[in-house]
Amino acid sequence: MNTSNLTILVLFYSRHGNTRKIAEYIAQGVESVPGCDARLRTVPAVSTTVEAVESEIPSEGPPFVELSDLKECAGLALGSPTRFGNMAAAMKYFLDGTAADWLSGTLIGKPGCVFTSTGSLHGGQESTLLTMMLPLLHHGMLLMGIPYSEAELMTTSTGGTPYGASHWSGLDGKNPISEDSRKLAIALGKRLAETALRLQQKL
Repeated sequence: MNTSNLTILVLFYSRHGNTRKIAEYIAQGVESVPGCDARLRTVPAVSTTVEAVESEIPSEGPPFVELSDLKECAGLALGSPTRFGNMAAAMKYFLDGTAADWLSGTLIGKPGCVFTSTGSLHGGQESTLLTMMLPLLHHGMLLMGIPYSEAELMTTSTGGTPYGASHWSGLDGKNPISEDSRKLAIALGKRLAETALRLQQKL
């Protein structure tokens, strides 16, 4: 990792690994852009049992996000599985704790995008993407989706929307990410990184 490179934060919550896989493809797109590095981070699960807590270090995968990651990033890709057409509680819980960054303007003017995975074909991919955009708008971020210049947006039958990258995992979570969805996730990460780079160059 080059310390002079821009950091693009790819922040996600994943229960069965599908959202994490999309995050990795977005990170691949980010790192295809010279001058940009992807930083993969996740959030801890939440529990209805008050005394249940996560350890400070996940048992596998990327580290848990810290608020300093928001300050250090030049762009943000935010991902969550669909929960009744909305983001998962774990991601919402993290975002609810960013009021100090909202007040200080940590994310103002930074580019952002969203991604999701869902068990049912019409289970709320697009509404989940839209709900994840709302807190980013409140933070003053510049949101982007996937343009129809990406040919796979017209041919995909398993995920991928103009609002962001997505994947239909099936009820058992075992549907593989299609080639179209993979390409769209990579394209979104690349677009996010290229935009962050252009914005920094104008400063």
